[in-house]
Amino acid sequence: MAGTIAVRRETKSPLERRTPVTPDLVRRLVKSSNVEVLVQPSARRVFPDNEYVRAGARMAENLADSKVILGVKEIPPELFQPDTAYVFFAHVIKGQPYNMPMLAKMLELGCTLIDYEKICNDTGKRLIFFGRFAGLAGMIDSLWALGQRLRREGFPTPLASIEPAYSYPSLHDAKVAIRKAGERIASEGLPEALIPLNIGIAGYGNVAGGVHEILAELPTREVEPAKLGSTFDEPSRHCFYQTTLREEHLVEPVRKSRAFELQDYYDRPDRYVAVSDRYLPHLTVLMNCNYWDDRYPRLVTKEQLRELWSGDEPPRLRVIGDLGCDLGGAVECNLKCTDPSDPVYVYDPFEETIASGVDGRGPVVLAVEILPAELPREASEEFSTTLAPFLPALAAADFDVPFDELDLPPELLGAVVAHRGELTPDYAYVEDYL
Repeated sequence: MAGTIAVRRETKSPLERRTPVTPDLVRRLVKSSNVEVLVQPSARRVFPDNEYVRAGARMAENLADSKVILGVKEIPPELFQPDTAYVFFAHVIKGQPYNMPMLAKMLELGCTLIDYEKICNDTGKRLIFFGRFAGLAGMIDSLWALGQRLRREGFPTPLASIEPAYSYPSLHDAKVAIRKAGERIASEGLPEALIPLNIGIAGYGNVAGGVHEILAELPTREVEPAKLGSTFDEPSRHCFYQTTLREEHLVEPVRKSRAFELQDYYDRPDRYVAVSDRYLPHLTVLMNCNYWDDRYPRLVTKEQLRELWSGDEPPRLRVIGDLGCDLGGAVECNLKCTDPSDPVYVYDPFEETIASGVDGRGPVVLAVEILPAELPREASEEFSTTLAPFLPALAAADFDVPFDELDLPPELLGAVVAHRGELTPDYAYVEDYL
């Protein structure tokens, strides 16, 4: 054999049905690369166990026969086995406090951690991701949430027929349902009190691409951010308006004499201040599709929401889809990551509290942590395809050697957060959070 890899069952959520390795990929690995594949049985995984067996995998409850174990989401600390390499979305590189006990256990057991999030090419572009599916599911769920919120407010719209993404058998079925709602909006129109119905999309990467893919099933008109106010002049009842908010729209230099420069903003975000409050009063839905860490200004602050809800009339803003899902991050009112079975809550800007559902004073916040899991088959197939070229090297690697002797492709080597129980040089800063 040219090495062995193992695929663990996902345990983070009852609705997590994804896998990093599909039966089709198992078949190719076994036949073309002579790699042995162990698969932990799962009654939940979107691909049944017997499909893996037919593809040539060996089902194994205990994965100790493999020194490389792949998963999707975080792994409970008690499930790690010593001296083993794990590949999954660890969510530790920003020092996320909720995952520090997991990382500490890996270091204690002498494990190696390879984080999908850091598998990048030589320009720093991510190669392995579920981003498009976060955008797809996030926009479907946000349209569902908007339909439910409007219905509770006494505005029945065709959006009320849309279900959460995980309710549909496939992405195709979800798109068909949204297209039908869009056809009704185009013919019947929206209530006068709701128009213009503006959707702001913060970002333009893979996640935003998924958002746009869903909105393409609806009657929409694209407007520039600077012209959002003009949508109120002669608004149409038969379409949505959408706008893309890029960095130059969301922040400006603190020094008015300085021009906006994207690279300068990335390098020195302290030189910039957020101006997103220019757009919030015009938006019915805000979709956050951006990466964020605490060096950057927030997209939405608690203070902005408090001011927005302080007027004599309720504001237009109904739904915030926080697809980045950083607690207290770009969307400061994101106080709780949610599950697809209970995906939204209302944030009260004055009490600074949240209540599950769509009723209450304040915006509905969508903060599902595992959005791509709502479209498990398509998400797994696309992810597996992008991961496939790296698996033979992972299976053949000797993880017992020191880090500077580790024989991996450069894309994988740069994603090794820890090796044999020690943080690697590029990630030594994480020690401060431990």
